[in-house]
Amino acid sequence: MLLAIDCGNTNTVFSIWDGERFIGTWRTATDWKRTADQYYVWLRTLMEFQKIEVTVTDVIVSSTVPRVVFNLRILADRYFKTRPIVVGKADCLLPVEVRVDAGTAVGPDRLVNTVAGFDLYGGDLIMVDFGTATTFDVVDTDGAYVGGVIAPGVNLSLEALHQAAAALPHVDISKPRSVVGTNTVACMQSGVFWGYVGLVREICARIKAERARDMRVISTGGLAPLFQQTEKLFDDFQDDLTMHGLTVIHRYNKENN
Repeated sequence: MLLAIDCGNTNTVFSIWDGERFIGTWRTATDWKRTADQYYVWLRTLMEFQKIEVTVTDVIVSSTVPRVVFNLRILADRYFKTRPIVVGKADCLLPVEVRVDAGTAVGPDRLVNTVAGFDLYGGDLIMVDFGTATTFDVVDTDGAYVGGVIAPGVNLSLEALHQAAAALPHVDISKPRSVVGTNTVACMQSGVFWGYVGLVREICARIKAERARDMRVISTGGLAPLFQQTEKLFDDFQDDLTMHGLTVIHRYNKENN
C-alpha cells in the first residue's frame, strides 16, 4: 500500500492508495515541530477508528514546507521501513519535463499538479489551485511544466484586509447577493469574490493569448466550486488532483528505478 502525503503551507493531507483508489484520507494542520511519533500515533488512531487495516510499503511526499520533510522521512523509515520518495529531490523522477529559467526552484505541489493534469487531460492546460496562494500552472502540449503565475490566496487576502485595517472585521468568503454591498461585511465579500473572478478570468485569457492556442482550465482546491457556481471559469474541477499526481509519480519511479 502507498501512503501519499501532501504537505501544504496550511494543511497536510495523508491518503492510503491501494493501487486502484484511495481508501482513507485524513487532514491535519501543518506544523514543522510535529514529530514522527506524533504523526504515527495520529495516523494509526484514525486508521483504527475507520477499521482500515493495511500494511504501508511505500511512501511519497510532496511538501512546500521544507522543515516538515525531515520528520516525515523519519516516519517512513521508523514505522513503515521504507525510504520515501520526495518530490523535488534529485532522486525523484518526473514523467514530464520542467522548462523554466535555470536555477529556478519550482514548488513540488505545482509539479505534482502538472503531472496529474497531463495524466488526466493531456496537454495544453492551465491548472488553477486555490490554496494559501492562488497558483496558475501552465502545461505544454507534451506535458512539460513551462511556468505560471502566483497570486495571494483568497483567505490570505481577507486576512490581510482584517489585519491592516483596524475597522474591518474578519469575514469568510462567500458569494455576495449583489455587487454593491450595503454593509462592511458585504462590501469586503464582494470585493474579494468578484475580484478573484476577474483575476482568474483575466489571467487565463492572457495566458491563452500569449500562447496563441486554446487551453483547458482545470481547478483544484476547496474554494474552486464556490467561484465555478457563478461563472464558468473552469472546464473541470478535481478535488484530489494533487493526490492523483503523487500516485502517478510513485508509479513512474517504481517502473524506472
